[in-house]
Amino acid sequence: MNYVLDGYQQDVAASAPVSARVAFIKRTYLHLVGAIVAFIGIEALLFSSGMAENIIKDVFFANRMAWVGLMLLFVVGGMGAQYMARSHQSVGMQYAGLTLYVLLEVVIFLPLLYLSTNPRFHGNAALPLQAGIVTLAVFGGLTAAVFVSGKDFSFMGPVLWTASFLALGLVVAAVVFGFSLGLVFAGAMVALAAGFIIYDTSNIIHRYGTNEHVAASLSLFASVALLFYYILRIFWSLNSDD
Repeated sequence: MNYVLDGYQQDVAASAPVSARVAFIKRTYLHLVGAIVAFIGIEALLFSSGMAENIIKDVFFANRMAWVGLMLLFVVGGMGAQYMARSHQSVGMQYAGLTLYVLLEVVIFLPLLYLSTNPRFHGNAALPLQAGIVTLAVFGGLTAAVFVSGKDFSFMGPVLWTASFLALGLVVAAVVFGFSLGLVFAGAMVALAAGFIIYDTSNIIHRYGTNEHVAASLSLFASVALLFYYILRIFWSLNSDD
């Protein structure tokens, strides 16, 4: 991969001039913020309009296999979105990939947000905000640690992806056979998400090209969403035990 920025050609942001590297990092995190804001806005619209409750009752509560279909849609769609975001031919395709991934996260979060905020299911309307604050604190701490250390954590990739596929298998099995994975699994997924944040942040510093800010922001958004999802699950479970 070769890129030209301000007349300077270079393979990755790590070896680009400081101005190019800083601009790339700034664009990446601005796109991450935009993706998070879009996610929150769409979820708020769906819940305030009542569409979220209708979807959950008519689809997910009506048919257990709809949860399996949702998982398959998320996995296949997520792979497609990441492929689109990494397109070097079309900027429009890159943004379409990021948009698609945000929409997939909106759908995958609908059941959990509904259950965790509904008193009938031992939920609490404040739980998403509390989980969000913790998520941002963990994300901020991990990001700062990686930038300060300056180390390349790309070696973590194979371990993280292997663990991800194992976790996906467990989730699908739990949905199909109707058993709960519990707090231990949720804690392990929080650790996995933290590992991905370290890995993704390291790649932003050392691996991505200066024009790959959309793909980089999508990877970070995916990791932050995973972290938030399981922190919220832990909060909901603890609230249910009160």
